[in-house]
Amino acid sequence: MSALPHNHYAKFTSLAEKIHFDDTQVAFRAKSDLELRRAYYLFRMLKYPTLVEVGKALTRTALWLRLPIKPLIRSTVFDHFCGGETMKECEATLSHLSEHGVEVILDYSVEGDVTHDVLDDTQKMALALVEEAQNVAGIPFTVFKPSGLIRFGLLEKIQSGQPLSTEEQEEWDRGKVRVESVVQKSVTCDVPLLIDAEESWIQRPVDELIQELMFRYNKEKVIVYNTLQMYRHDRLDYLKELHEDATARNYHVGVKIVRGAYMEKERERAKELKYEDPIQPSKAATDKDYNSAFRFVIEHLDRMAVVAGTHNEESSQLGVNLLEEFGIERTDKRVYFSQLFGMSDHISFNLADHGFNVVKYLPFGPVRYVMPYLFRRAEENTSVEGQTGRELTLLSKEWIRRKASRKK
Repeated sequence: MSALPHNHYAKFTSLAEKIHFDDTQVAFRAKSDLELRRAYYLFRMLKYPTLVEVGKALTRTALWLRLPIKPLIRSTVFDHFCGGETMKECEATLSHLSEHGVEVILDYSVEGDVTHDVLDDTQKMALALVEEAQNVAGIPFTVFKPSGLIRFGLLEKIQSGQPLSTEEQEEWDRGKVRVESVVQKSVTCDVPLLIDAEESWIQRPVDELIQELMFRYNKEKVIVYNTLQMYRHDRLDYLKELHEDATARNYHVGVKIVRGAYMEKERERAKELKYEDPIQPSKAATDKDYNSAFRFVIEHLDRMAVVAGTHNEESSQLGVNLLEEFGIERTDKRVYFSQLFGMSDHISFNLADHGFNVVKYLPFGPVRYVMPYLFRRAEENTSVEGQTGRELTLLSKEWIRRKASRKK
């Protein structure tokens, strides 16, 4: 499919179906009354950054002292944002979401000290997840984080251009073998693989590795996906360069596009080390590049595939418009919408209700080791403008609707 001029989009937007993301009956149909109330009180707490910081400190202390707080964590924040402690525990959530047309990506969200044993264990889990996705319906992708298979500090040294010692070169070779083993398993099982993004100061060797894997394994269709954080001002150009390379060397490009997760850390490091800030000058610029990237992939879907990771209603509606504009079926597996489990159900379930491909990231792992992930989710909801307020408004609306319906 050849690219169409930018103004082609404007002629068709009025034809696309308007998704009513505030339809709370659809949005929360998978939640019981108890789960709805838990979500409401959790997001109310997340409105207050100071309360979140105090909660984090108390939780860390309690875990360090090995106090018996696991049942409390499980019944509140863990069960809201996670599927369970094991793959087996995630099955009930997976089945429940599938009933409503929402698929899942099992995300092993354990974080800990980076040793070779930990990297090897993460590799084993990544391979097990591929097998699970092959054998269980409703898991269209698997995912891993590059620094879960290759030591962060090693990636940082490679990007800095410093020469590697003999031991480090051997470590780099072992890391690439770990990554390729997961890719080869994905190819054998025919399960597409999402590779998460990292901080900008280790992303370049990751990009180079993934691009080579795409060239080798994405010949007929997309199996390997890279993740582009659009809060970086260079990612739209990089996406276009990827497409040029894929056209020249005859392979397919898979991308998951997200706004990003490390913005504050990125800005602080750039300022401290006095290098050019890699971050967009404003949220509006991030939104513009995100939407442009989404449009670019759809325009070139003959050689590309996309997972649109977004909690933004406008970007989600844009995706709906683009599919209609280019005559692409809603069930086309080259286009997925994605949100995190426990967030933006009004987007996920309303899109699924209209027949679009929707997938939730479903984190799992032992409570103690998943806490860093949960802390980030808490911080994200206190810092993202409007996110928590929107969740609270919709949860309240649905509670009122349910109470009124019972009185009839």
